[in-house]
Amino acid sequence: MAEHIDFTPLSAADHEPIARLLHHALVHWYESRLGQGARFGDSHDPFLLFPAVYEALDPGQCVTARTDSGEIVGVCFSHERETHISIGIVATAPEAGGRGIARKMMNTVLDKASRLGKPARLVSSLLNLDSFSLYTRLGFIPGAMFQDLLITVPETGLAVAPPSGVDRVRPATLADVPHIADFEHAQQGIRREQDYAFFLRNEVGAWRVLVSTSTDGAVNGFLAMSTHPSFTMIGPGVAATEETAIALLWQALDGLRGKTLVFLVPCTATALVRTAYSWSARNVELHVAQSTDPIATASGIVFPTFMPETA
Repeated sequence: MAEHIDFTPLSAADHEPIARLLHHALVHWYESRLGQGARFGDSHDPFLLFPAVYEALDPGQCVTARTDSGEIVGVCFSHERETHISIGIVATAPEAGGRGIARKMMNTVLDKASRLGKPARLVSSLLNLDSFSLYTRLGFIPGAMFQDLLITVPETGLAVAPPSGVDRVRPATLADVPHIADFEHAQQGIRREQDYAFFLRNEVGAWRVLVSTSTDGAVNGFLAMSTHPSFTMIGPGVAATEETAIALLWQALDGLRGKTLVFLVPCTATALVRTAYSWSARNVELHVAQSTDPIATASGIVFPTFMPETA
């Protein structure tokens, strides 16, 4: 007889087992499919940041799958926002595969989205066809595709002159948060003001946020980044043009000298992609944005991220 699985919220005592689950699931999948398990290291300790950040940002919104003995065999992070429900990391223990656990966790979140009358959004790996197939079966529609670019920033900074528009990029402040949220809503049709306030309060994790303004002082782009040693990554961000996106990215990388990190850019942003190549960035993976109700009028250049993954 199959062991019963309960689906419950995350508690403070769960951070350690969640970190172990995330590390184990990622190492197993990437090693068994691609021979790349080593990219996630030998320790689960860096993954402790994930439940800490998600719970600080959205307490009680994580779904865990637990056996009768209390073992956590699945986790699904989600975020309720003004315009949508965003789904973050979804992981199940390899030993618990084939039991429909990921689907049941997803359905819990999708039922909530349906009750609220909001679309669900996520960004998923195109290397993992199992998860891609699950999401499309659940009604998600693929949209923009992104290149995952890996770069090591020299200790002396990028060996290129600052691009046009860098002089209009500055550190964001809490006073910028409503304007950043308004700008993203105008460009992308989504609003997530609390995310940017969370970053700028900088109480859990380690964050920076840059903002670009036009000559009249209006926001025309922004770019957040995690600078925590456990998870250094650029995003989320949105820019009105590729020129602004390049300026924001250059400034972000210049502040991460000596670091090796990943950032995602739209495959269709050809000038941005070519510029990143010229800075010695290289492709390591592909991701795709998916939504149960895509926004037809979305515009601008988007930088997605994985933690907190707010699509």
